[in-house]
Amino acid sequence: MSKSLNRVRAALHAAGLEPEIRETALARTAADAAAALGCSVDQIAKSIIFRGATSGTAHLFLTAGGNLVDGNKAAALAGETLGKADANLIRAQTGFAIGGVAPVGHLSPIRAFMDPRLADFEVVWAAAGTPHHVFPISPADLERISSAQYADFRK
Repeated sequence: MSKSLNRVRAALHAAGLEPEIRETALARTAADAAAALGCSVDQIAKSIIFRGATSGTAHLFLTAGGNLVDGNKAAALAGETLGKADANLIRAQTGFAIGGVAPVGHLSPIRAFMDPRLADFEVVWAAAGTPHHVFPISPADLERISSAQYADFRK
């Protein structure tokens, strides 16, 4: 089992959750994950990472699978101009590879924001540390364990 997957599992257990981590053939995109799970694309909680232009740190935006992040709204929330986060920054701060970034289990603390659309569902699905693993979680638990704040950053 991968170290990333183990870290996510441990973070979920530490939060008092018993995760049902599921392996999928491919869950690199929200559409792929939704098709594999038989759910709505908006039930997929995408982890979008931007790099702060001033701080150089990563900012996490958890958004419903069918939504896109508005760069200007996201920057206003972050309090700095945001740019594309490269694979090295993402791996260094979160410990995950692009395509498998989980909302929990990061190597370093990360500031997180959450799309209000996710609250419309009883259960959403998030990456579990690899492009092939996901876990179900209530939006309330996702907000709690990711320390994300609800904010409108959608296009």
